[in-house]
Amino acid sequence: MFTEKPKKGKTTSESVNQQNTIAKGTTITGDIISDGDFRVEGTILGNVKTPGKVVLGKTGIIKGTLNGANADIEGKFSGKLILSDTLSLKSSAFVEGEVEVGKLAVEPGAAFNATCLMKGTLKEHVYNNTSKAPEINARATEKGQPA
Repeated sequence: MFTEKPKKGKTTSESVNQQNTIAKGTTITGDIISDGDFRVEGTILGNVKTPGKVVLGKTGIIKGTLNGANADIEGKFSGKLILSDTLSLKSSAFVEGEVEVGKLAVEPGAAFNATCLMKGTLKEHVYNNTSKAPEINARATEKGQPA
């Protein structure tokens, strides 16, 4: 008799998946913290923190700290860049400062003038015959020969 009709509105997951856009000609001075992704075509003078992705377009400029999961850069970045996953630099990108990433992809033509620390998972080097390679070096050392 009394049934509740579903409410027509945005759910939490829908609002988080929306992208924030900073348009060309816009300058923001200060810190930005958001749960959503960003597309920057304007200028940010400050810090950006998001668990999502940041796309810095060709006209985009960020001077400060960027902390997030992924970033695609076509414009100019200067400062400290901390990403838990992938940094992708397009051919028009200019990056300077400190960079800490999991993975790095650089297109030819990109300017990358930064100290870089990669914090990806360590991959084990696998030999075709895993037991023979270390033994050969060990035997050579035992006989007094350089490895």
